[in-house]
Amino acid sequence: MEADVLVAGAGPVGLALAIALLQHGVRVRVVDKAPGPATTSRANFVHARGSEVLDRLDALTGLPEESVRAMTITTYAGDRPMMRIRFGDPGLNTAAPPLVISQARVEARLRERLAELGGQPEWGSAVVAADQDASGVTAVLGDGRTVRAGWLVGCDGTGSTVRKLAGIAFPGVKVSERFLLVDARLDTTLDRSGTSGWVHPDGMLGAMPMPGGQWRLLAYDPAFREDKPSEEQIVERMRRILPARTGLGGIRLLDASWASLFSVHRRLADAYRRGRILLAGDAAHVHAPFGGQGMLTGLGDAENLAWKLALVIGGLAGERLLDTYQAERRPLATQVLRGSTATTKVNIASGPVGRFLRDRVMVPAFNLPVVQRWTTYTTSQLWVSYRRGPLGGRGGRPRPGDRVPDVACERTDGTRTRLHAELRGRWAAVGDGALFEAARRRLGDRVVHLRPVEALPAMLVRPDAHLACKGDPTRWLDGALA
Repeated sequence: MEADVLVAGAGPVGLALAIALLQHGVRVRVVDKAPGPATTSRANFVHARGSEVLDRLDALTGLPEESVRAMTITTYAGDRPMMRIRFGDPGLNTAAPPLVISQARVEARLRERLAELGGQPEWGSAVVAADQDASGVTAVLGDGRTVRAGWLVGCDGTGSTVRKLAGIAFPGVKVSERFLLVDARLDTTLDRSGTSGWVHPDGMLGAMPMPGGQWRLLAYDPAFREDKPSEEQIVERMRRILPARTGLGGIRLLDASWASLFSVHRRLADAYRRGRILLAGDAAHVHAPFGGQGMLTGLGDAENLAWKLALVIGGLAGERLLDTYQAERRPLATQVLRGSTATTKVNIASGPVGRFLRDRVMVPAFNLPVVQRWTTYTTSQLWVSYRRGPLGGRGGRPRPGDRVPDVACERTDGTRTRLHAELRGRWAAVGDGALFEAARRRLGDRVVHLRPVEALPAMLVRPDAHLACKGDPTRWLDGALA
């Protein structure tokens, strides 16, 4: 085998998966059909759980300092404020505030981390064919080279070639909701401490502050009929509708660094695995961008899959463990798909009934603090739990499958540390020596022994920060890794 795992796609999901696998000691190759790294991106939001995943990959360094903390969302009807949401406040029970930062910059940091671990993407290397057998996958690249790997993971986006080669259906729709997207400098007095949005009969418009003094402008524009407009046409269209929809006579688009037109897809793969071929990220699920859930969900896919693949490859678990990847992650993607679809419908409502529900029912509700806390917590994905999945369980909280917060702990030498900082390719046995030794018998050196600083139950924590079990882990490990 040339690699234990071949990862197709060097976007954030493919890079995160490769890093996590390398942390577990798995040999990885990453290939991508693009000639080189992307310098622009539609995604520009990392929620609290995304920050946690990046931290566990040791890839968060520098990103918070570069990001913009847009902590409020203010919605206007013309120049009249309708709703102001405090969003992502770290005081609202979140582990970290969201980061407003380009996906391209997140990818750059992930590539740096991958290089630290001895890996690098192979650009201009598309997977064009793949045959699997009982022991591995033989993939053919665009230049005719072949790669033999134990497993192939498609992180190659909405149009995933790997998904098509595996014969996995991707049902759903490409809807007629067309959006303009422009990164630009503005002549404006808009407050850069938060995001601004406007409801308008012609379509919603949003302005989000970005690093470097730029703004990300997003506009729903069904009246724009150009099939394949140039960036100049998109910018000119945005330049015209910006003052019209905001009602701000003095606002001007000065210069743009990037522009794009996109239509929303809503699709979910029938399966996340077909034999030795698996899917993650947009190759498995795609939806509207509202709520910033796309990259966040994909990063969670990568972390969930990595530790399971590592155990199977290392001979510590049977292949049945990989079935829990779909069982834990696909229900979440279904929820995200439904939520983003509902949010999109609210944002672009143009009929009298839709406008009434949004302006007279939803707006007053979202001005309530309890609803704002719920919104922050929901979009952060800190609530995600696998307690109802095949590895979950019952009992008092936290229950098996629940996310374990980043609590303070001590190493056995008395050094203070954080739980999540110790989960970089490892499990954590939090408790006495007997718990640690029981976990070590099944997991070997993949488990670290920690002592709680505060009152916590003795527990075994998975590498993705979800609770495996409380107390003696022998029975749980025997069942999960069979």
